[in-house]
Amino acid sequence: MLNDNYLLTLQYEFRRGRKSPPTFILLTMIDKQALQAWIEERLQDTECYLVDVTVSAQNEIKVEIDSMDSIDIDFCVELSRDIETAFPRDDEDYELEVGSAGLTSPFKVLAQYRKNLGNKVEVLTRDGRKLHGILVEAADDRFAIEMQVKVKREGAKRPVEETQREEFAYSDVKSVCYDLDF
Repeated sequence: MLNDNYLLTLQYEFRRGRKSPPTFILLTMIDKQALQAWIEERLQDTECYLVDVTVSAQNEIKVEIDSMDSIDIDFCVELSRDIETAFPRDDEDYELEVGSAGLTSPFKVLAQYRKNLGNKVEVLTRDGRKLHGILVEAADDRFAIEMQVKVKREGAKRPVEETQREEFAYSDVKSVCYDLDF
């Protein structure tokens, strides 16, 4: 029985224009859950937190971390070396990339929402709306933004801007990211 730790590949060899019978090759892959648990434990006594770990079929590992302040490149190098020590390349060959979550990357964990309280964000909802506002709340199950909307009052010649608050469940949005103003 195979689980997420193994990759089953199917190869065909071509000989004189004909396909040979399929050859199955079982390749071991790095255990994503073990790696993730190890990284979370390693970051426990630091200001950093884990955002995401991805392991591709080619054993390309990408680790994204963040902190409430900023991520130092020296810390990324140190974490990379610690991972290579804990998960030796002699056991499994892999490519490793450790870095900070990008400024324009969508938020993936609650800590990123809390880090960006008071900042401008862009929200893309599941129903296709794209909203821009200030992130004002980040709870365990929802978040809220305040945005400026133009409202035309009855009898007024021009619309006026008002602050409107809108709440979202995390499951109701496709993405939320920091809104860069140029």
